[in-house]
Amino acid sequence: MDRPEGPALTVWLFFFVVVFLRAQATYWIARVATVQVLTRTHPTGGWRARTHDWLEGDSAQRGADVVRRWGALAIPVSFLTVGAQTVINAGAGVVRMPFPLYLAAMVPGCMAWALVWTTIGMSAFYAAVGAGLTTRWGMALAVLTVVGAVTAVVAFRRRSRART
Repeated sequence: MDRPEGPALTVWLFFFVVVFLRAQATYWIARVATVQVLTRTHPTGGWRARTHDWLEGDSAQRGADVVRRWGALAIPVSFLTVGAQTVINAGAGVVRMPFPLYLAAMVPGCMAWALVWTTIGMSAFYAAVGAGLTTRWGMALAVLTVVGAVTAVVAFRRRSRART
């Protein structure tokens, strides 16, 4: 098999590292936080309370239930879904899946996720760039989108701080 031309391998490696680190962080935060947060603390506000509530909530429990039912098979499959990846990886941490088993199940999922984003995701990105960002109206729309997203994030954070 020939080496891929262009930046495809580099892009794939970038996506692989990103999803690998994200999945590891999710697993370990859930694993450590489950013991520390749920059994030893009862926070009343801030990010600690939100983490506590999320770990006790339906979403984390659904992820844990899927991992209990399907075991290690749930991990790589979750990387091919939208919205379930974080829940399933956190569920593996919540149920304290042995790390070697989790790692063996997570790596193929990371590889598949990186492949999807390298091919379909980058194709969609280049199509968007080619379709709209080469005109003045396309650039204006892109700038407005970025400004709107930044404004929304800032407003959300200010509201969150005002509540706590």
